[in-house]
Amino acid sequence: MIRSAILLAFAANSALAIAAPAAPAAAPLSTVSERSGFQATGRYDEVIALCTQFQKAYPKQVRCFEFGRTPQGRPMLALAVSRTGALTAEQAKKKGVPVLLVQGGIHAGEIDGKDAGFLALREALENKAAPGALDQQVLLFVPVFNVDGHERFGKNNRPNQRGPVEMGWRTTAQNYNLNRDYVKADAPEMQAMLALVNAWDPLAYIDLHVTDGAKFQPDVSIQVEPVHGGDEDLKVAGAALQKNVMADLKAQGSDPRSFYISFAKEDDPTSGFIDSMATPRFSTGYFPMRNRFAMLVETHSWKDYPTRVRITRNTIVSLLSQVAQHGKDWQKLVQQADARALALGGSDFPLSYRTTFNSKTIEFPGYAYTREHSDISGGLWTRYDETKPQVWSVPLRDEVVPDYRVKAPLGGYIVPAADAAWVSAKLKQHGIEFKVIKDDQMSAEVESFRASKTTFGAQSFEGHQSLAVEGDWGRERRPVAKGALFVPIAQPKARLVMTMLEPRGADGLLAWGEFNNAFERKEYMEEYVAEEVARDQLDADPALREEFRKKLDTDAAFNKSPEKRLEFFAKRHASWDERFNLYPVMRTAQKY
Repeated sequence: MIRSAILLAFAANSALAIAAPAAPAAAPLSTVSERSGFQATGRYDEVIALCTQFQKAYPKQVRCFEFGRTPQGRPMLALAVSRTGALTAEQAKKKGVPVLLVQGGIHAGEIDGKDAGFLALREALENKAAPGALDQQVLLFVPVFNVDGHERFGKNNRPNQRGPVEMGWRTTAQNYNLNRDYVKADAPEMQAMLALVNAWDPLAYIDLHVTDGAKFQPDVSIQVEPVHGGDEDLKVAGAALQKNVMADLKAQGSDPRSFYISFAKEDDPTSGFIDSMATPRFSTGYFPMRNRFAMLVETHSWKDYPTRVRITRNTIVSLLSQVAQHGKDWQKLVQQADARALALGGSDFPLSYRTTFNSKTIEFPGYAYTREHSDISGGLWTRYDETKPQVWSVPLRDEVVPDYRVKAPLGGYIVPAADAAWVSAKLKQHGIEFKVIKDDQMSAEVESFRASKTTFGAQSFEGHQSLAVEGDWGRERRPVAKGALFVPIAQPKARLVMTMLEPRGADGLLAWGEFNNAFERKEYMEEYVAEEVARDQLDADPALREEFRKKLDTDAAFNKSPEKRLEFFAKRHASWDERFNLYPVMRTAQKY
C-alpha cells in the first residue's frame, strides 16, 4: 500500500502541489536516515512522501510543490516554509520577505543536505531550532536537485566517503554535472532551477556538498561569495555571513575552514592549500553575478554520516538564524547593489580572478602519514594513520585579486539576428532583460571583437568543445539587421550579462563553444590558384614584396610553411572571409 501511494504521487503531474500523500512514516516527519541512526538514506519516494506529509501537518506554514521534471520523468520538488503567510513567490515579493534557498543533492552521492534539511525543517517548525526564525523569512528547501542521479543508487558510488550505506550518483541521467551548468544551463534540471530562482529571487542560495580529498581533522568548509569578487558592499556582508556561520559551527564543536580543503598538489599534504574565486559555472561564482549571496557547504567525506548530517543540520539552523537577524538589512544591500549595476557601463569589470603567490603558514590539524613508493601505481602512495593526530605546518595562499579586466560597454551588446533565437532563450533562462531591434541599420557604429589567437579544447567537457580567444575590441561600422537583440548593460544583472557575452570570460557563451562556427575557416583557395594570386600581388605592390621578404627573414615558422606563406596572400585577396575570427556579438554605446 505504501509503495502504491508513493507511485501515485510520483505520477501526478501537477505544476502547483503534490497530492495523494503516502502513508505516514514510522515516526512523524522523520526520515529513513534518522530512524536508522543516520546509517542509511532513503530513496526519492521518501522525499515525495515527506513533502506532502509536511504540508499536511503544517498547512499554513508549508507548501509542497513541483518546479520541474527530470529527463527520466521524476518530479523536482521544493518546500516553501514560513510563518509569514508567504508561501508563493508572489506573496513573498508582495510582503517583502527574505527568501533563503537551501539546496541538497546537486551531487546526489553527497546527500547530507537532504536528510539534514528535513531534520532542520522539522525542528524549526517545532521551534526547537532557530526559534522564531520562520517568522522572518521563507525557507525554500530543495531536498534533491539531481533527482535522476539520486535514483542511480548503489553501495559503492562514493568509495572515498564514509556513509550512508547506499547513495546516489554524482551526475544526472544525461551525465551532466549540475555544478558546472549554472551559466550554460544545458540540463533540464538547471533550467528548472533557474526558473525557480527567477521566480523567488532568493537573497541567499546554499549549496550543500561533501568534499573529496585527504584524511584530516577539520570537518567542514564554509565558502561564501561575494567575498573575493562581486559588489564591494556585498563583499563586506558576505564576509560577515561567513564569519558568523563559522562561529556558530565552532561553538557546536566543529572546526570549520573558509577555503576548500584540497591540497595545492594532489595527494601531497606538504603543498598546503589555495583559496580561489569560483568561476560562474559554479554556484558560488554564479550568484554574485546576480548580486545575491551564495554559500558552498562541504562536509568532510571521511567523517561518518551521523557526524556529517549533524554538521549540515547545524549549518542550516545557523543560516536560518542569520537571515532572521540580518535579512532585512541584506535585502537593502542587494537592492542598492542592483541599483549600482545600472551604472556599470563604462567602468572596469573583472572577468577573472587569480590567487597570488603570497602565502602564510598555518597550523592545520591532520594525521600522521607516510609517503612511500607504490608497486601498484609506480608513484607515491600516501598512507594516513587516523589514530595519531598531527598538526601540519603548511602554506595557505588566500589572497585573491582581479585578473583580466574589461571596460563595460556604455550601451550594451548587440546579438545578430542569425543568433537571436537561441541567445534570447539563454537570456530568458537567466532573467536577463533584452529587446528586439525593429529596424535595419545599414551602418551602425559598434565595437567588434576579432580574435588574434584561438585555442580549441582538446577534448569534450560537459558535452562542449571549449574555446579560448585572444584579441581586442575595435571600432567599426557594421550593419545591424532587424531582428537582432539589444542587451542593455543598464540592468540589475549587468555582471551576468558581461559574464555571458564577453568573449574572454571563462564561462561565457563563447568559452563554452557556442560560437565555434565563427572561428572555423570555411572557404579556401586552391594552392595553384593561390600561387597565381601571390605573383599578381607581388608584381602590383612593391611594399607587399618588401613585407613578404622581411617576414621570410624574421619568422622561421612562416618561412618553412608553404601553407602560411600562401595564406599571407590569400588574406589580402577579395575572396578572404572578413568574418573569419569575428565574434558575432557586438558592443554599442547606443541605447536602443
